[in-house]
Amino acid sequence: MKIMITGGLGFVGSHLAEEFSKNGHKITILTKSFDKISNLKSQKQIQIEKINVTNFQKLSDSIDKNKPDLIIHLAGETSHSKSFKNPINDIDSNSKSTLFLLEKIKNMKKKCAFVLGSTFIVVGRPNKLPVTEDTPCNPTTLYGTNRLASEFYCKIYHNVYGINTKIFRITNSFGPREQTIPKKNAVNYLIHEAFNGKNITIYNEGKIFRDLIYITDVVSGIKTIINKGKPGELYWISSSKKTWFYQLGNLLEKMTNAKVSYTKTPSYTKKVDVGNFVVSNKKLKNLGWTPKVDLKAGIQNTLDFFELSKNS
Repeated sequence: MKIMITGGLGFVGSHLAEEFSKNGHKITILTKSFDKISNLKSQKQIQIEKINVTNFQKLSDSIDKNKPDLIIHLAGETSHSKSFKNPINDIDSNSKSTLFLLEKIKNMKKKCAFVLGSTFIVVGRPNKLPVTEDTPCNPTTLYGTNRLASEFYCKIYHNVYGINTKIFRITNSFGPREQTIPKKNAVNYLIHEAFNGKNITIYNEGKIFRDLIYITDVVSGIKTIINKGKPGELYWISSSKKTWFYQLGNLLEKMTNAKVSYTKTPSYTKKVDVGNFVVSNKKLKNLGWTPKVDLKAGIQNTLDFFELSKNS
């Protein structure tokens, strides 16, 4: 199968590209820069093209040339703060790019399936836990709003035009290759700081919980959705376990030389933060998937990755 992955050098995309290439599929990665080329351990069966998904002409030309059987759309701006600073760019990146790809697929002579990677941010602050696929969405950021719009585009293009679309949402994922910037991924940032023996500060005095899931479980979840998921449907990929941040802090102190302190949440974060969050993964489990890596093992794998990266 010919698979095109937008944002394929990123955290999820690079792991996914390697997994599919190992299974004999021909992979085309679209990326806006080669900064993360080191994320790929192997480029066998993988070709990489420098294309920003907001450049619709180049995007169209690449699809015409590569003729994919499946497009997995992961690319997009993921910064809340940037979405407020440049909202028009966020629309192009996180909303219009999806609409363009669906229009392109609609007008293609050959059939092409479409999988959208989405985020827990689309939900906003849930009124009831655990969150499910039926939980109403009320996003608190422009980024979340534009991603939610993309989800609706997928559903509409399936219902109206019969395109094979599937959507997955990921909770707080972590693991090797994820960014270690606090505003991008707090969990990986904390693990990285702990690895370096730095003092760690955790907001909300650690009295907040999230649903953390390790990257290999994310990848196996996506594969399950592609192979067994129902067209037009949304699936959550989650551990379905509450992890309090004070528990995360305790683990990091035990597993590294880091010291953890707790503080109140900054006012800006309070305005956009989704608060406590845990998701039911029952719908995906019904397809035969189950997460296999627990929190401690995932942290250790990530620490081992930092150690290898340091010595390489």
